[in-house]
Amino acid sequence: MSVTGPSPTIERTTRPSALLLALGFVTNFFDTLGIGSFAPTTAAFKARKSVPDELIPGTLNVGHSLPTVLEAAIFVTAIKVEPTTLGLLVAAAVVGGWIGAGIVTGWDRRKIQRGMALALLVTAGFIVLRMVRFFPRGGDSLGLEGAPLAVAVIGNFVFGALVTLGIGLYAPCMAMVSLLGMNPTAAFPIMMGSAACVMPMASVRFLRAGKFDRRAALGLTIGGVPGVLLAAFVVKSLPLEAVRVLVVVVITYTAVRLWLDSRSGGAAAVGQVDRTNGPG
Repeated sequence: MSVTGPSPTIERTTRPSALLLALGFVTNFFDTLGIGSFAPTTAAFKARKSVPDELIPGTLNVGHSLPTVLEAAIFVTAIKVEPTTLGLLVAAAVVGGWIGAGIVTGWDRRKIQRGMALALLVTAGFIVLRMVRFFPRGGDSLGLEGAPLAVAVIGNFVFGALVTLGIGLYAPCMAMVSLLGMNPTAAFPIMMGSAACVMPMASVRFLRAGKFDRRAALGLTIGGVPGVLLAAFVVKSLPLEAVRVLVVVVITYTAVRLWLDSRSGGAAAVGQVDRTNGPG
């Protein structure tokens, strides 16, 4: 598919390969079970050099939007949370995501590489802290008010902005509401609703700027939907500690590679893909 204008979007067929479909399926399957999809997808793109580094944030948001909305539709309605808290936190995340996407779409390759490297390290840190049960179990509240609510709104605004750079919203949002005394179960509608609203809104800005890979995004979407359905309605739960350890190792390695690429001056070569055949 030909792309006109200065857009960096890759000019090639939009039909995703089997590997891209499989990546969408696997990452969204584990996202539904609580692992997250952004960091593993970034690691896979980097390992195969299938998406230029500067297009990864947009591809993540565009490609994972529909599966994330589906997750929210499945789980949000099943868990009670105080409506004002839910509405304000979701709205804050959306505003943050809109502003964040506007900033990231204007960054050059080097800034995006360094931003993603830091984002991956933050994600790895949250996963480790969760594994060692660092965060409190939370209280019994289904909502917030006063100063705690204001803190949560500001926090979710920041988390929404960081989604556009590749930091998943689930882990930091869960940690925040638990620290503020909410029932962790009540965090699920907040974090899923926030992600489901932030990503499509942010995607609008990435789409307008052309800063995403159409083929990869389509593969994530098409493969992701059945992955969500399988995890939600068939598998439902799995022992995931070993998977989390593997994810931490892989995304830490990927973060180091991104940072080194940003310093070496050879990032452009690393980010190039075969514009005719694409990945695998």
